[in-house]
Amino acid sequence: MDDPVSFARRLRGEQTPAERRFWALLHPFRAGGWHWRRQAPIGPYVVDFVCKRALLVVEIDGDSHYGAEGIAHDARRTAYLARLGYRVQRFTNLDVLDNEDGVFNTVRGILGEPEP
Repeated sequence: MDDPVSFARRLRGEQTPAERRFWALLHPFRAGGWHWRRQAPIGPYVVDFVCKRALLVVEIDGDSHYGAEGIAHDARRTAYLARLGYRVQRFTNLDVLDNEDGVFNTVRGILGEPEP
């Protein structure tokens, strides 16, 4: 596997439709001063989205996350990130694509109302 930085660069160019939609959902927060990064390396892992100021990682999970191996990997990654002080919020691809309001409201519940 690539080093985390190279891997993150490659993933930024290959975002899924759900990841692209989530990035668009973040616009009011980004416009209000919350800095977000996509496909960002943190230690040995690459997270889908991170807001370091809020110590918030958001993962958009597809099918590969629901098998035994994916669940175990996610548990290790979440434990690592929690040791660094991060909260990990997970959404499924379907959450993002079919329930945008619910996803937005969850993020708003964590960060507060986006600034105008």
